[in-house]
Amino acid sequence: MNSLKVKNFGKAKVFLPLPYLLGLQKESWSSFWERDLAELFQEISPIRDYTGKELELWFLDYKLDEPKYKTDLEAKQNNDSYEAALRVKTKLVNLKTKEIKEQEVFLTDFPLMTERGTFIVNGVERVVISQLIRSPGAFFTAQTIGGKNYFGAKIIPNRGAWLEFETDASGFIGVKIDRRRKIAASTLLRAFGVDKDLAIKELFSRRGY
Repeated sequence: MNSLKVKNFGKAKVFLPLPYLLGLQKESWSSFWERDLAELFQEISPIRDYTGKELELWFLDYKLDEPKYKTDLEAKQNNDSYEAALRVKTKLVNLKTKEIKEQEVFLTDFPLMTERGTFIVNGVERVVISQLIRSPGAFFTAQTIGGKNYFGAKIIPNRGAWLEFETDASGFIGVKIDRRRKIAASTLLRAFGVDKDLAIKELFSRRGY
């Protein structure tokens, strides 16, 4: 088959080699499976009961079962997901009796990446797109509308729920948790243990700094 001639209108005569474009996707998935997942289990281990004096749950090791389908094409043809069962070896320690139990448990169905750097979800081929995310921290806003000042704040943790505080014309302070329905900020404070009206008013009293 004859190759097509390409007309170059650029000034550069030297061309850089085309990189392996799937490398980023594959390396990211491989890093997550081989290192990041292990670091996550180490970070949350041990999980203790609410007293911290009776039980401890440790995550020791993890592995994947053989996938339900031998190839991603087979999963696609059956309108199913290309995945494998993720099993974790756990250790439960009774701090009172010193009894230790180890057991392998099913955690979730873990998606497998195809050779094309994609995933098969319910028979549909999908790709994970890198995106920019907000850095964790506290962000404050202020704006003037109709001569009135409105203030807001966002608390973005490294992991967990976002908190978004807003004020309105009546002086109401509301908060959204993970961008859900707005509730009174006092309701959130009561959930944190500040359950007395006087204590809440003290938190919002005018003070000089």
